[in-house]
Amino acid sequence: MASNTLSSTREQIRQLEDARKLVLSEAKYYGQIVMSILPIMKSNSAVELRRWGAEFLAEAVSTPAVPPSMKTDLCLKTIGTLRDVVEEQNLDDIVLKSVIMAAASVYPLIVRWIATNPYDRENWAIMVAIKSRILQLWDTAPSPVKICCVKFAQRVVLAQTMSNGMEQKQSGLEVSLANIPQNHPLLDPRNLEAEATGLLDRMLSVLQDNSSDALLVDATLNTLSILIRTRPSTSTRILNAVLNFNPLKLANSPMTPKTRVLIKSMEKTTRMLLIHLAKRDPQNPMMLRIQQHIERLMRSRSEIFDEAGKKRAFAEAASGAADAKRLKMETPEAFHLDVKPLSPGPHSLGEIFTITKNPGLQRFDATQVPPALAARIAITALATIEPQLLEEAINGIRERFNTLSAVAQPALLNPDTSPLDVEDDDDDYEPDYYVAEDTEQILNKLDSAPREEPEAEGDSALDSLGRFKLPPPPRLDPDTAAQVGQVAVSRIFAPLATLGESSLVRRQRAGLNRLAASSYDRDSWLTVIIRLATRSNMGLEDADAVKIENDESASSLDRPQTTLSDRLREMLYTYVLEDFRRRIDVAIAWLCEEWYSDQLARREDVYLSGSAPPPQHYEKWAQRLVDGMLPYLTPQDKVLTRFLGEIPELNPSLLGRIKALCRDPSTVQLALTSLLYLVMMRPPAREIALDTVAGIWTEYEDARPLAAKYLQKWRPGFIESQSGSGGTSEGGGSDQAGGISGTGGGVSNVAIAT
Repeated sequence: MASNTLSSTREQIRQLEDARKLVLSEAKYYGQIVMSILPIMKSNSAVELRRWGAEFLAEAVSTPAVPPSMKTDLCLKTIGTLRDVVEEQNLDDIVLKSVIMAAASVYPLIVRWIATNPYDRENWAIMVAIKSRILQLWDTAPSPVKICCVKFAQRVVLAQTMSNGMEQKQSGLEVSLANIPQNHPLLDPRNLEAEATGLLDRMLSVLQDNSSDALLVDATLNTLSILIRTRPSTSTRILNAVLNFNPLKLANSPMTPKTRVLIKSMEKTTRMLLIHLAKRDPQNPMMLRIQQHIERLMRSRSEIFDEAGKKRAFAEAASGAADAKRLKMETPEAFHLDVKPLSPGPHSLGEIFTITKNPGLQRFDATQVPPALAARIAITALATIEPQLLEEAINGIRERFNTLSAVAQPALLNPDTSPLDVEDDDDDYEPDYYVAEDTEQILNKLDSAPREEPEAEGDSALDSLGRFKLPPPPRLDPDTAAQVGQVAVSRIFAPLATLGESSLVRRQRAGLNRLAASSYDRDSWLTVIIRLATRSNMGLEDADAVKIENDESASSLDRPQTTLSDRLREMLYTYVLEDFRRRIDVAIAWLCEEWYSDQLARREDVYLSGSAPPPQHYEKWAQRLVDGMLPYLTPQDKVLTRFLGEIPELNPSLLGRIKALCRDPSTVQLALTSLLYLVMMRPPAREIALDTVAGIWTEYEDARPLAAKYLQKWRPGFIESQSGSGGTSEGGGSDQAGGISGTGGGVSNVAIAT
């Protein structure tokens, strides 16, 4: 039965961990999960489940991922359970710790709720009961629970004292007496402030009594920094208590390893707190005392621990007694090196460099020592060795090398006078030590033939082989070349997946003189890609080939192969349309580069008399981008207005595509508002924008009321002329719009001037 219960508990904990992973990815599920785990925190549940539930509840009410309104609702729904758990007798310490930490996060939110909802007496009574119970446990609980009680007391002091407004952006710290009205029926500011003062004195009593409980002292010191910085009424009292606290008091007792750890922990925590306060508020009136106390702590700590770590004096040496072994090591003979000449015969490299007869050192395998450690040992030894010993070792090893090199050199013999004929049956034959002749020389002498140069034979052999030639590479067909080019383009776009998104803060631009890519981020890499797409083959394109490619009636054989720039443009087009609302900056930068490249190509063409005009890409890709965005635009989108307002050039063909938005009544206002923006903010494009508005008034009856409003202001008389002539067709509207464009332009200029 017990094993079944244990397996069931483990299965429930596994399911609860899955729920935790869910809320970590989607914080909106915190409310549902918290309400579903409240039953497992009852007294009849297993201890493991209660621990998990209490820990999760403390996490839910303290995480910044949960919005404040949702967090307040969670607090109101869970304080009843918190009260039931904290009032239990003989409660598990781990469960109690989590419940107290949850209450510390809940208390400021409940105070803020009660301050704006004075009718909610029930929830305030529950919170007061929780607070009273935690303050009762403060004195009798073990140290881990006391630490949580100190944290709860800190949150109570923060909520019940006046703030200086420095920490308004931090979660929970904006709750102070400033949020509580003076005539509140449940919260009396004077009583709350008095209670906070008493709790602060209770917290500081640990320092005032010079407690030796390092856990409690460190926990108290860690909670005081935020109180000093955000609650001016408490800073003087806290600083006096900290400056009068002596963390080195335990140094007077016997110095054990535990005592050393406790002293170091309390001293370092106190010193870090004072250093932090000195950096945050260098104009504090007590800055001089803080600096003096920091120096005093560092000096005292150095005296205590450095003196204790020093070695005692050698008593025997002080009294004149001499240790034979120590004196022997100090004699010069002990450091004498044994660098004797090597005996005849082959020797290893280790034997050449061996300068000691110690068998232990000779058998030691130095290859087992890590290279880093060996380097450190070598540097230390070379820095401490005496110069005469080092010189003696170097000279001895040099002599060994000279001896070995002299022995290894054989006697030089004349090959012409060297004996060649040796009888095999001569038992007394002893070979002479001379350089043996090669087979070629022996054959030449025996045959009495003139010697032949081996180089000549080699040359003839090379001549007989003929000239070596590598085979030609296989021919690259257009399909394979296109596939390889596509892979190259894909690799160019691959780094965009690893580079971070652009910062929300707009960086300072250096204008036209800025570098294209001054850092390895997403913007710089996109700039490089755009430049590759727009300028890599500038001047190399054939205008006739581009016409054939754009001609839909041309056959596949007549069409040229897609260039690298076109592939990059296609990838850029796909990249922008995947998320055009966030990547509209990329689209605008791309079109600006296309327009600039077209202008450069046009200017270069002026100098080439008789040549065909270069291909233009700006208009083609601007129209494609507009066609790609239009089906996905919503009435609330402002991306179209920005796009039309920032691209470098507009034309009637491009603006004519905006008319397609008027087919949907919900996007009529978006289309006309974007055109009105061009009329007001881009005077060079005013006439073609008004022509587009006039075309919309002519073609779409649903858009006429709003279009008429704009036309009456910017082209007075247009609607009357259309109504008088009765022209409602598209052609008539266009002719009329073109006929009065000059008048419209004059009225627009007058309106801007006024």
